[in-house]
Amino acid sequence: MSLYCIGDIQGCDSALGRLLTTIDFSPSRDTVYLLGDLVNRGPESAQTLRRCIAADGSIQAILGNHDLHLLAAADGRRKFSRRDTLLDVLQAPDAAQLLEWVRQQPLARTHTLDGEQLLMVHAGVHQHWDLDATLRHAAEVEAVLRSDGLSLFLQAMYGNTPAQWDPQLSGMERLRMITNVLTRMRFCHADGSLDFDSTESLAEAPEGLTAWFDLPGRATAGTTIAFGHWSTLGDLQRPHLLALDTGCVWGGCLSAVRFGNTLAERELIHVDCEQAQQPG
Repeated sequence: MSLYCIGDIQGCDSALGRLLTTIDFSPSRDTVYLLGDLVNRGPESAQTLRRCIAADGSIQAILGNHDLHLLAAADGRRKFSRRDTLLDVLQAPDAAQLLEWVRQQPLARTHTLDGEQLLMVHAGVHQHWDLDATLRHAAEVEAVLRSDGLSLFLQAMYGNTPAQWDPQLSGMERLRMITNVLTRMRFCHADGSLDFDSTESLAEAPEGLTAWFDLPGRATAGTTIAFGHWSTLGDLQRPHLLALDTGCVWGGCLSAVRFGNTLAERELIHVDCEQAQQPG
């Protein structure tokens, strides 16, 4: 049995199929975790979702900002942007099944390997959240996604405020903050507040901003975290950190990490991708 994490697919199902072939993926033997943004901007979002459903648990996903955007568009809560390629899901004969599957997926997952916990999120983890707090806060949003309150949440989900976490936050402000941390965060200001404008690489970080994972005193510093979302990072790897969005939709590659007997034993595997969108 092998354990894999795969970065942002964004509707590039052909690339995902090639990567699964390259790693010799066996649904009866292996487990694959997809790190969010399964859909949008690429040409095959519906087929990506169908592949996940057909895998019957051997491919497991977490939600990214584009997956939430799909739910908002389907609910009429968000207009399409010029880059959106979601109609193949929304107009599919099995659209209801695909959307129901999406709303059942979590915003964070864990996997235990050799006694060590791997935490998987799409974008990042707040400086003051440890692993247990991250899962608890993710579960708050997940419960709403699966409830009759879905439409109200999707209407209130968009926005950049609050930018600073406060345990006393409540209602939609609390849910929006949790969602932004887990699905949108990249850089933070010195006080830990989220920046939503900068998407540069670490080498080009704007003055006064720090990557979320480099903030001092981060509560998950000793937890291995795998995430996507930030294509300009490339396949950044540190002892307790794996960034796996390598820009498939932009003509980069789709990346997987195969773990060995421990989380420290890793093999990085790429397949090249056809460019579906122009950056910028």
